[in-house]
This record gives sequence, C-alpha cells and structure tokens, in this order.
Amino acid sequence: MTEYLVEPAARVAGTVRVPGDKSISHRALMLGGIAEGITEVRGFLESEDCLATMRAMRALGVQIEQMSAREIRVRGVGRAGLKAATHALDMGNSGTAMRLMSGLLAGQSFDSELIGDSSLMKRPMERVATPLRQMGARIETLSGKPPVRIRGGAALNGIRYELPVASAQVKSAVLLAGLYAQGQTTVIEPAVTRDHTERMLLSLGCRVDSAHGEIRLTPPQRLEACSLEVPGDFSSSAFFMVAGSIGAAMLTITAVGINPTRTGLLDILGLMGADLRVVNHRSAGAEPVADIEVRPASLRGIQVPEHLVPLAIDEFPALFVAAACAEGETVVTGAEELRVKESDRIAVMAEGLAAMGVPCEVLPDGIRIQGRPERQVFAGGTVDSHGDHRIAMSFAVASARSRAPIRILDVANVATSFPDFPGVAGAAGFNVVTRP
Repeated sequence: MTEYLVEPAARVAGTVRVPGDKSISHRALMLGGIAEGITEVRGFLESEDCLATMRAMRALGVQIEQMSAREIRVRGVGRAGLKAATHALDMGNSGTAMRLMSGLLAGQSFDSELIGDSSLMKRPMERVATPLRQMGARIETLSGKPPVRIRGGAALNGIRYELPVASAQVKSAVLLAGLYAQGQTTVIEPAVTRDHTERMLLSLGCRVDSAHGEIRLTPPQRLEACSLEVPGDFSSSAFFMVAGSIGAAMLTITAVGINPTRTGLLDILGLMGADLRVVNHRSAGAEPVADIEVRPASLRGIQVPEHLVPLAIDEFPALFVAAACAEGETVVTGAEELRVKESDRIAVMAEGLAAMGVPCEVLPDGIRIQGRPERQVFAGGTVDSHGDHRIAMSFAVASARSRAPIRILDVANVATSFPDFPGVAGAAGFNVVTRP
C-alpha cells in the first residue's frame, strides 16, 4: 500500500501551477467525441480518472490522439456515431465519469455496462438512474450501485426534472441524455452547481438557456467541434490556498479556473479572515482564469453558510485543515454529499484530525471542529486516507502546522486527480516522500 511521509514544512512560499481541471477534461473527451470534426484540447489533465474516460471513449469508437501530456485531439464521430464497446467500460475511481457516461449512453442504440474499482463499485448510482428512467432509458443498477447496465434502443423524451439534492453530476447526466431526447429537457437546481457542461455545450453550438435555477436544453441536430482550453483545477488549487493561509509567507497559484460555480472556498476562507487576492483575470475559452495570491492570516472559526456548501463540496477536506488552525469553532452543516464521495469524507477527516490531536465532532450532515491558533496545531502521527485522494493531500498540507512528521496511508489514488502532487507541493516548500 503506497503511503506518504510528510515532514513538518519549515516555510511554505513560492509559485505553483496545478494540473488541468478534471471536470472539464472529462467533459472535453465525452462531448468532443460526439461532436463533428476535431476538437483540440489544451491543458488536458492526464490523470488516472481522465485516462479512464479516454479509454472508454476509444472503446466506443472515438479516435483520440495524445499530442503531449497536456494536449489531445478528439476526432468526433457525431451525435449518432458511437459504437458498442466489446467489453464493460471500466471507469476506474471516477464517479464523475460513470455518472456522466450513464447519461451519454442512455440514448444510444446499443447496450453498455459501466464498472469501476472497488471504491467506485460501492458508490450510489440511483441518483442518476432515476431521472434517466423518467426520460425512458432502460438502466439497471445492483442494489443502487454499479455495475450500471444500459439497454440500447430506448426512445428518450425530454423531461422537467427537479434535483432533490444539488449535484452537477446528476444535472450533467440528464443534460447529456437530453442531447438524444425528443423535446426540451429542463433541470431545476435547488442551489447553484458547477456549470462546465452548460458552458462546453454552448461552445459546441448547442442551445442551452439558464435562468433562475432552471437549465433548459433544446437537443441539436449536431455538435460542432472547436478548440478547448482547460484551466488549472480549482479543487487542486484548494490545498495551496489553505497552505498559504496557514503558512508563513506568500504563495501564488497561477492560471486557476475561477468559474463562479466552483469558487465557494474563496468566499468561505474570506469569511474566516484569509488574505486571498485574485489577480490577472483572463479567459480560457468559455472559462474564466486568474492567478491567486495567498498571504498568511489569522483565521477565525465560522458557521459555514449552507448556500456556499455546494460551491465548495470537493474542497471541504482542505477546508477542515484550515478550520483546525483557526481561532474558535467552525461548524459545517448541509454537507450530506460528503458522505458519498470516494470515502465518507466527514467521518474519515474527523478520524484523521482526532488522531492528530484536533477536537472535532461528527454531525449527521457535517462536522464541528475546535480550532487552535497556535503555531503547531497538529501532533503528527499516522492517518489513513482510506484511498481518498483529497483526504491524502489535505493531511499533507497539514504539515505546514505540524510539530512532527505525518504518515498518510493509502495514497495511490492521488494520481486520479493530481499525478505529480509531491513534486508541485515540493515547489511550495513541502517535503512529501512517497513510499511503497
């Protein structure tokens, strides 16, 4: 089992650039695959999750050329051009890939089966299967979990679907199925979620209207290939935003995607008193990009506003580390979604924080963390990431305020989103050693 050994970081500072956005890379492969023409993608994230999507699209008949680690060309086969795979499509550890692919495959003429690794095979899929069935898809799960089996040849109809829980993955699956449906498909969100799918569909010539929490898609006759630029992944940047906030000098993260449906962490850290400055604004195609300068600050505990929770759902493990370094209590509620990620992130983070001497209490839908503003908050020791990449990286960042080394178990899945995390972290002053 691969592990990290992280020494206490003497000084966190410098300039780093994180890999490309994972969510956008997934979508570029899928939507580029059903567009007409060649979609050129720059800034592609060559992580295990995205490579699983690439293999799946190739198995469905799409030619994808990898020009370099960060640049690919997707030769689209058109909206009706996908072909049946000869085997089950293995989506690895990626819930995003499995859920979005379910929507993409729901309207095809052939049967498909989606599987994944041991972690993904335990994750809930009925949240996607339910609305797809309402559209007419013939889709089966095993007691609500993978494998996901889809019968081809279903005639899909557009629906008006109100999401029971804010979820960009469910929204995107319904919209992708809507590309193959008769009539308009409308998704109603209880709270704003990331809108990468809508932005990319618009870039490919699809009509998508969004207003007042309603997203309406009118199925097109064709999608037109285009050039796509993938900005730095905001979720990967989160570890360094926290590192800079609890560190001892300024840290700059360059070329970060700052899509407003993703940046809840900036607002939450701001409420805690963090000193983050978003500078050098520009665009990468349909996505806004900027550099983020982070200076050390005296953080304070807060009650995290529930309306910000969906906008920071992937960043909470890193935020919990910041909360441990804040003065006073931080309370997070309305975050049930964290319990069905790669791990139960509330329980696993609480377990690790407690192991390193941080008082915390697990709530039914969140956590209560008692922060301590002293320099060395964390006692060090051994924590188990339970195979969750974001938890592993979060505890590595905690070394900025640790008085002893931190041993982090089961870190192989960091490669699913951040293939060179030890190297990039090293550029910021961390000492992360990977051990078998």
